[in-house]
Amino acid sequence: MKKYLYDYIKYVDNCLESNTNLENLKKEHLIKIQFFQHERLIHLIVTLFYVMFMIIFMSLSKLFIGFLIVGLILLVFVLFYVIHYFRLENGVQYLYKQYDKMIK
Repeated sequence: MKKYLYDYIKYVDNCLESNTNLENLKKEHLIKIQFFQHERLIHLIVTLFYVMFMIIFMSLSKLFIGFLIVGLILLVFVLFYVIHYFRLENGVQYLYKQYDKMIK
């Protein structure tokens, strides 16, 4: 998803520099923003569930040490998901800035 998002950002930046047909680009851009917003929402929900399960397993580690291992594995997943979500969030916010340039 990261590569797809950043490739699309480069494409739009190139179109904005060359002043190609901005009306069609605006329509396409709004549709892409909706797709990326949906993707962002899904990743937020998944991240929150990973965090919730990580907290549950970490708290259960007082009962059995094996839960700590599962909690640490989930912690690694959470870290990578947060990094991915951060990039996705920044990319979508940049798409908003591009749309503002199209309007002007």
